[in-house]
Amino acid sequence: MKQLPPDTVRLLSSSQVITSVVNVVKELIENSLDAGASSIDVKLENFGLDRVEVRDNGQGIKAVDTPVMAVRHFTSKICRHEDLEHLETYGFRGEALGSICAVAEVAVTTKTEEDEISTQYTLDLTGKIVSQKPSHLGQGTTVSVMKLFKNLPVRRQCFSSTKKCKEELKKVQDLLMAYAIIKPELRLMLVHNKVVLWQKAKVADNRSALLATLGPSAIANLIPCHHHQEQPEILLEGFFPKPGADYSSTSTSNPDKTFIFVNNRPVQHKEIMKLLRQHYAAQYADDQARNRYPTLMLKISVPPSSVDVNLTPDKTQVLLHNKETALTAVEALLVSLYGFRPNADLPADKHLSSESFPSPSSPLQAYSERNAENSHSNDSVPRDGPKQSSADTSLDRQASNCSSSSSIADDWIVNQIPADLESNFSLYNDEMSQTVTKPASKSPERLVDNKMSAATISKVQISAEDWSRGTALTDPVSGEPLQPVIIHRPTKQNHSVPDEAKSESSSSKKTLNAITEKRAALTAYDMISNRTMRAPLSPVAIFEKEARAEVLREKPTASLQDISVAIHERWKNLREEDRKKYEEKAKKHLEHHEQRTKLASAEGPREPGVRSHMQGQKRKAPLSNQQLLDELFAAQPQKKMKNPAPKPSQPLPCSVAALRLQLQRLSSQSSAAPQGLRLVNRLASQSAWVILCGQRLMLLNPFRVEEALLFKRLLENNILPTASLQNPIQLTDGSLGGAEYTEALCSMEKQSPELNGAAFFSDPRLVANGFKVKLTPGVTSAERHLEVTAMADCVPFLGVEDLREILTAVLHKKARTVRECRPLKVTNYLQGEAVRLARQLPTNLSREDVKETLLRMEQQLGGANHTCIHGRPFLQHLTDIPITEQEVKALLRPLEL
Repeated sequence: MKQLPPDTVRLLSSSQVITSVVNVVKELIENSLDAGASSIDVKLENFGLDRVEVRDNGQGIKAVDTPVMAVRHFTSKICRHEDLEHLETYGFRGEALGSICAVAEVAVTTKTEEDEISTQYTLDLTGKIVSQKPSHLGQGTTVSVMKLFKNLPVRRQCFSSTKKCKEELKKVQDLLMAYAIIKPELRLMLVHNKVVLWQKAKVADNRSALLATLGPSAIANLIPCHHHQEQPEILLEGFFPKPGADYSSTSTSNPDKTFIFVNNRPVQHKEIMKLLRQHYAAQYADDQARNRYPTLMLKISVPPSSVDVNLTPDKTQVLLHNKETALTAVEALLVSLYGFRPNADLPADKHLSSESFPSPSSPLQAYSERNAENSHSNDSVPRDGPKQSSADTSLDRQASNCSSSSSIADDWIVNQIPADLESNFSLYNDEMSQTVTKPASKSPERLVDNKMSAATISKVQISAEDWSRGTALTDPVSGEPLQPVIIHRPTKQNHSVPDEAKSESSSSKKTLNAITEKRAALTAYDMISNRTMRAPLSPVAIFEKEARAEVLREKPTASLQDISVAIHERWKNLREEDRKKYEEKAKKHLEHHEQRTKLASAEGPREPGVRSHMQGQKRKAPLSNQQLLDELFAAQPQKKMKNPAPKPSQPLPCSVAALRLQLQRLSSQSSAAPQGLRLVNRLASQSAWVILCGQRLMLLNPFRVEEALLFKRLLENNILPTASLQNPIQLTDGSLGGAEYTEALCSMEKQSPELNGAAFFSDPRLVANGFKVKLTPGVTSAERHLEVTAMADCVPFLGVEDLREILTAVLHKKARTVRECRPLKVTNYLQGEAVRLARQLPTNLSREDVKETLLRMEQQLGGANHTCIHGRPFLQHLTDIPITEQEVKALLRPLEL
């Protein structure tokens, strides 16, 4: 590390202030990323106020740099201010650790590849080292921030409410999600009070990172987009919502799922956010979509020299030197994806002055102007008109060679316009581009061009008066104004009836098919208006209704069959007196039902005028369509055919004998797969594989195999990371279960003793299970001192009882391997980790991957019980391959119709 020169300090100094927990986490994570870390763990206690720990596996801090690692303006990222033009790191000021030291207690544990052991450094308020001691951690750096804002009670009081603390925790998670998306190869984990809140494993690309971060439901509605511009160099990549997708599944009410990155740095840019929201919301007619934020990822890559990140202390806002060009590129990408929206606000430089263009008098004219402009800058949006010359230049801007992979263009708008207007638009675009790009001239050719362009513009313009009269759009064939859509009526069967007879019959006949009229037959309106009546209950039904509640009260977990049996037994054992009571109740029900039936029959059908007064006005059809409705309703519906036509079918050639021979040949071939297993094919719908095992066809679930293999590997090799205890736990004969347990512990393998004689146990049976035990010898066995100085914090409620379980396995079961000494809590934790890792595998495994899985299953699991963690078998038997003709016939006989 080197100290920055004073002039560079003055230019970079931002008075970095730590105001929240998320500021601390952001600065430490960016330091880890700059160190090349591929795994970062963030652990918080009491929402980060008591402890914030960020652990990574990066390069570590060299021993020569540790004295100034937290001193202000000491950094290894840059040497002078000019280096910002080639900046490739997140940090560059050298103020992060120094600012954190001013408001909290900080301890840094680091180890490089050259160091033999890691060292823990304790820092003071100025960032200088107070003390140091060796540590057990591996390569990388761990920064522990304790008692945040301990000397600032007012700032700490801001986090006194639970709501404020939960909001801060949500901000930390959103920050980790942003880095998880832009860094797919990064493994991240967030732990709060020893509970894993969120984690993300290492993945291959940004799409997989979005899938692991946002979930499959969100990524299902996103499509990849790409846009490249050469001069000035701008590269846009990302995932955007599908056009026309439901906005409730592709947007949220807050911007926490709208990720914008500039040179892999998560930023907040109001103008880019405004463009994204405008073009996304313009495709929906609902006003509620305008207040929402789309779920998307936009990655903007520009040269480091054309972006300034030294604007705010937290570096979340950047200044783009070619801001207008970048906004134009973003808008070109959005237009190619969602189409042009006339109501979307455009950047300031895209509004052309009245001197260059006439003011558009209609939306169609504005659209033609937009096409003329976009034809210079975006090649990805196809046009139906003639292409312009590449030598033309756009107004006040250089022509850019752009390409975009998202090609949902605006052609459908042009296709809806008549042919004559479309040709006029193409000619109009050419004339307008020539008017803009060529310099002013007084030559005769120029005057002719101006006259032609003026005539073309006047031809395209549509006045408001013509539009209101209906004469604006004309038929290109006949030249007459376009007419509204006419309902086509079916041709009449009888053509011999004269018109006079028709008019007389129609005037004398009453219209019976009007919606407000009543028909003699029963209609749906009668069924809706009338009330239904329940059938009278029998004595058994009344008893069952009352007894069911009593049975459920006595036996809440009884099934429906048990309830029916119990009620039936009670009715059998019911006394004669009680049965008479239920018969009387049933008799009263029957009398009441008969009374209601007589009343309903005496009233008769309701008059149609009663309902037409209440509902008829709403359903009444216009008079102009009444004649058409008469003809449509008069047609009788066709009766259903009793014998429907047979469904079309096509016979497929299939030879069972040839299939049997091929399967036998497949089973007889030599294979490297275990136990004679050979893959046949994959079931795409179930992600399972059909395999051949001898003469049996079986179904293989490769994910269950991977789950078991991962669990076995974790049991044998996984070492739980430990965290130092503030108050070590003393071990005595009573806490361990007796003197024999203490002797078994003391006989385990230890490290070389320290100067004071104390030694730590290095036995893998203890270390792998997350226990760090220290032994201080004494003259006698009573004077020796045992204590647990560190324990694994990833396993909930791990304690001395689990250490006693390890010693029991060593003492009574003669366990010598780590797998045999795993406590129950650790085993359950490793099972959960195996399931989580198995779920992160790709859904569609290739044939080579499945073959490798089968080979590892034979090598590692052997003849063990082939079941997953949950006890489900790897292989499911489908059928046996028939060998003889009799077996073939017996197999096909159930399929014969």
